[in-house]
Amino acid sequence: MEALRTELGNLYTRALEVMPGKGDEAMLAFTAVLCQGHILIEDVPGMGKTTLVRFLARVMGFEMKRVQFTNDLLPGDILGVSIYRPENQQFHFRPGPIFAELLLADELNRAPAKTQSALLQAMEERMVTVEGVNHPLPATFTVMATQNPRGMAGTFPLPESQLDRFLMKFPMGLPPREAEKALLAGPSRRDVVDQMDALFTPQKILAIQKEVTAVKASDAVLDYVLRLLEESRRSTELRPLSPRAGLDVVRAARAWAWTHGRSYVLPEDVQHIFAAVVGHRLPLQEAGCAEEHRLGRALMAKVPVV
Repeated sequence: MEALRTELGNLYTRALEVMPGKGDEAMLAFTAVLCQGHILIEDVPGMGKTTLVRFLARVMGFEMKRVQFTNDLLPGDILGVSIYRPENQQFHFRPGPIFAELLLADELNRAPAKTQSALLQAMEERMVTVEGVNHPLPATFTVMATQNPRGMAGTFPLPESQLDRFLMKFPMGLPPREAEKALLAGPSRRDVVDQMDALFTPQKILAIQKEVTAVKASDAVLDYVLRLLEESRRSTELRPLSPRAGLDVVRAARAWAWTHGRSYVLPEDVQHIFAAVVGHRLPLQEAGCAEEHRLGRALMAKVPVV
């Protein structure tokens, strides 16, 4: 337990070195990885979205590949293609960048829906099918995507099926004034990340993921989550939350409890991750990340813990 606290404390400290004032966002994203979830980070350019992903890949020891999504990107540019080799008269599969332990899908909503949908099977099944052949992805495969706020030039809305594959969606937000001053006075964030040593290995992360699944969620906690789901289904102003959303809330709450050294979930764990997990699933029409989180918090406020 003491070793766990040291590791997580080091992660938080290093996050503050790279992104002053953004330790909580780093821990939230790390929590999503621990329950095998994918992450969508939304904010205007220049807020540190890509830096956060690069930082997490570094400290977790993950191989990271980056795809810059644009309106002319094709699904084959992500998944890979079969190449014909005349020397043996056979087709050979050339893997795309999706074959990585961590895929940074940068500015995901700058690509049309057809290209975005190339990620759907990979995010759900951790494999891709090309020309009828299944190709497994690494066991730690995680998508960390960034997107610009709706309404910005050159953006396409993400289909609901795509949004639902993301365990969490949250904004970076502006850092506090003193943190931004430290950012201005400090070295290049890229240099800071590149000089860091890994705190974990992919094998260690896989072992932690198994530990997270063993964290207990009592009947009382599960009933609390059910009441939250049912409240959304009674509302005429919200999209009803699906059973998948409830499963994701419990998964994330287990991981958050684990990061706090507990083998059981408290209602406070659910409350801490709730807006990030369900916010993007609630609006009846496309909304900004801040509005999505407001809806999630408002829903929580209507449901008593007991």
